Amino acid sequence: MSPSERRHPVTTHNDVLVVDDEEDIRELLELSLLRMGLGADTAGNLADARQLLETTRYRLCLTDMRLPDGDGLELVEHIQHHFPGLPVAMITAYGSIETGIRAMKLGAFDFVTKPLELHALRELVSHALKLGGASNERAEKKLSAGGYTLVGSSLALNSLRAQIDKLARNQAPVFIQGESGTGKEITARLIHGLGVRASGPFIPVNCGAIPAELMESEFFGYRKGSFSNALTDKDGLFQAANGGTLFLDEVADLPLSMQVKLLRAIQERAVRPVGAPSEQAVDVRILSASHRDLAHLVAENRFRQDLYFRINVIALRVPPLRERLEDIPELAAHVLARLATRDNSPVRTLAPEALALMQQYAFPGNVRELENLLERACALCEGAIIGADDLGLNPAADTAAHTSGNGGGGGGDDIGKISDDERAQVLHALDATRWNRSAAARKLGMTLRQLRYRLQKWGMD
Repeated sequence: MSPSERRHPVTTHNDVLVVDDEEDIRELLELSLLRMGLGADTAGNLADARQLLETTRYRLCLTDMRLPDGDGLELVEHIQHHFPGLPVAMITAYGSIETGIRAMKLGAFDFVTKPLELHALRELVSHALKLGGASNERAEKKLSAGGYTLVGSSLALNSLRAQIDKLARNQAPVFIQGESGTGKEITARLIHGLGVRASGPFIPVNCGAIPAELMESEFFGYRKGSFSNALTDKDGLFQAANGGTLFLDEVADLPLSMQVKLLRAIQERAVRPVGAPSEQAVDVRILSASHRDLAHLVAENRFRQDLYFRINVIALRVPPLRERLEDIPELAAHVLARLATRDNSPVRTLAPEALALMQQYAFPGNVRELENLLERACALCEGAIIGADDLGLNPAADTAAHTSGNGGGGGGDDIGKISDDERAQVLHALDATRWNRSAAARKLGMTLRQLRYRLQKWGMD
C-alpha cells in the first residue's frame, strides 16, 4: 500500500481514471472503455484527478498532456511517487511524440496520440491491465524469465537487475549498451520476459547480418509479385514480432537508408510491405543494442540523430565482467553445471589456484570468453578438478596485450615496450575518471599495480 493510500484509505475501486479537459474526449474514452467491459472515472483537471486517486484504487490512468491547472507530466510524477504500482499512459497531440517520450522517461507506461485510434488505445489498455494482473507472478520471475538469467550477486549486477525489473513495467524503447559478450541479448530477453509482452514473440535480429539490398523486405515483408522471386506473400520481422518485442542487435550497423524507414515504422507503429498499397498497423516494442557508441556515430553523421533519440528513450548499460570480478566463482559454477548437464558428465570444479588466476584476468571477451575458457578446460583436464594449468591463462601478458596491442614480456609487471598509443589511452582514461587511478585501471582492463608501473615508467607517478 502506498503512503498516500495509508493516509487516505481507499473506499472504492474502478478500472481506469481518464484525465482530459475536453469533455468529448472524456466521453469517447469512457464509451470505448465501457465497450471493453471496463469502468471509468473522469476528471477535467489535475486537482480533481488527485482527489479521485486518494479515494479510489485504479488499474490504469490515462491523462492528457495539457490541463487547465498544469500538465500531464506532473500527474505522471505524482503517480510515480504516491502510487508506484499504477500504470499511467499519456495522451499527446499528433506530432508531439517528444512529449510521450518525456513521459516514459518519467515512468509512464506508454503514450497514445490524438486523434485517438481506438485500435491503438485498446492495445495500450490491454497491455497496461496485464501489469496489475501479473504482479504476483513478477515476484517469482524476478531473477529469470523464459529460462534466461543473470548469474552473480555483485552490486553492479544487482543494479542491472533492478533496472531491468523497472523497464519491464513500461513500453519505452530501450537502448542496451555493452561490450561484446556481456549479455546484451539476455538482458533484452529478461525485459521482455518479465513484462506484459512475455506471452508474445521475442524476435532477435542481427542488423549487421542482413544484406543491405534485402533489409526492407526482411524487416517489413513483401507481397507476391513485388519482385522477380516474390512468389508468395511474406511477412517481415515487424509482423513476426507483433504483440511482442523486436530486438535490434548491433543497430549501429544499419545503413542510413534503412534508418529512415525504421524511424517511420517506429513512429507510426505501422509498416508497408514491399509491393503493398498501404501500411498495416503493428504492435511491437523496440529494444536495441550495440557495443559501439551511438552518440559518437551521430556526431560523425554515421547514425541518424532522430532515430538515435527514438530508440534511446532509456539507456541501459551492461557492465563488463572486469567490473564484477566477484561474480566469477558463481558464474564459473553455473557454466560448469550447464556443461555437465549438456555432456551428461560429472560436474567439474575449479581448484582454488585456478579460480584465483581467473579473478586476476581482465576477460576482454567478457562472459562469452569465460564460457569458452571453461569449455576448453573441461575438454583438456584429466580429472574432476580443473587446475590453473588447464586454463592456459597468463593474466599479466593477456592484460598487456589487451591494453597495448603487444604480447608483453614475462610474468609480473615485466610488460615489455610501452607504445605511445598506449600512453595516449592511459591518459585518456585518467582524464575521463578525473585521475581516479582505480577507476582508470578498471576502464583500461588492467590492475592498479600495472597502471602504477606505467606511470612510473613515464615519470608521471
